Amino acid sequence: MVEDGAMTREPSEIALGMQDLREVTGFAAACAEVVLDVFESDRPDDSRPRDAVSAAWEFVRGGERGKALRDRAWAALRAARSADTAAAREAARAAMAAAAAPYLHPLARATQVKHILGAGAHAARAAELVADDDRGVGVEHLRQLAQRAAPAVVDVLARFPAAPDGGGRVGELTRMLDDGLRARTRIEQDADR
Repeated sequence: MVEDGAMTREPSEIALGMQDLREVTGFAAACAEVVLDVFESDRPDDSRPRDAVSAAWEFVRGGERGKALRDRAWAALRAARSADTAAAREAARAAMAAAAAPYLHPLARATQVKHILGAGAHAARAAELVADDDRGVGVEHLRQLAQRAAPAVVDVLARFPAAPDGGGRVGELTRMLDDGLRARTRIEQDADR
């Protein structure tokens, strides 16, 4: 529920404000932006993933969370389905996840973590696939993302349960990024003691 720009809390809900959504979306857009060229090298005349990332950035800068944003996310997903390579498909899915990040729900469910980390996990998978499925490339990609995540993103993530099981390699990358960001929170909390 959104009330005066903030989401209200109910027993199984998490406190989540519009600024939290903008922070999460900024992180997701930055993650997806890094691999846009992977899609564009496969489909140079298809701007749908770039348009989705642009819509995410527009939301971050104060734009509406409405139909246009949702439409761009769906368009990026359709672009993924039309790509010729697995790497391009993952890059387009990263863009879709960035445009979907503003729709993080304040529900205490592990599946909601995908709204926070999905773009990063798909981007890492795209990077792996470009490098002939080198898993080390994906791990390094996630390490860099975890270092760049703003404290506000880590704070939002910490309000949710850990990422869910399943989801193949992208699910595994999601859990790795989740673990890395949560470990950062624990380290920062220990330093404050």
